[in-house]
Amino acid sequence: MGRVSQPAIAVRDLHVRFGDVEAVSGVDLVADAGHATALLGRNGAGKSTTMKVLAGVVPPSAGQVLVAGHDASTDPLGVRRSVGYCPDVGGLVPRATPWEHLQLSASLRRMPAWEARGRELLERFELGDVAHRVVGGFSHGMSRRLSVVLAALHEPAVLLLDEPFDGVDPIGVEATLEVIADARARGACTLVSTHLRELAMQACTSAVVLRGGARVATMDAGDLTGEAYRALLD
Repeated sequence: MGRVSQPAIAVRDLHVRFGDVEAVSGVDLVADAGHATALLGRNGAGKSTTMKVLAGVVPPSAGQVLVAGHDASTDPLGVRRSVGYCPDVGGLVPRATPWEHLQLSASLRRMPAWEARGRELLERFELGDVAHRVVGGFSHGMSRRLSVVLAALHEPAVLLLDEPFDGVDPIGVEATLEVIADARARGACTLVSTHLRELAMQACTSAVVLRGGARVATMDAGDLTGEAYRALLD
């Protein structure tokens, strides 16, 4: 018999508590290599907290979380090494330039030859002309674009993009869609957290809908019609 491949992301009954607040209350999620999955829901649904757990940034309070075969509870470093993570906010050093951000990321990941890919990504996201400007003066959309570049630089096995389209112009949206398509083509798993249903349908093949910190539906992205989606949120 052939070997059964394991999902790149496998989450069962995830709970995350911050003091008395339960931000995630029983999320189940499976995402496969070579596919892009959308994580959808209103603000406060638990999307960003779930993404932080998958990135190895926030530990799970309960439940099982496996990312590229690494357990987020016992091997968060292994998780962080396997993913490329674009957080919903922050993550950039205001006094550093995009090129310095790329240099630091490449150094931390021990990438010996990264310059050509770094330049290509900056040009694709129309950041080449500002590669040596400090990011403290960047607009929100420019910062979002750079965060996607940094997540994709090392071609990770798991690409986690949290609200990558927020405040981004059409060129940045198109470049992000290309990054997601490239990741799928090379067999990576991509998870995109967003509240923009139309872009989720365009970028992803499947969708997981969260409400109140729990999963309420898993479906094909093409089934996210307006009326059906709104019914899941209410």
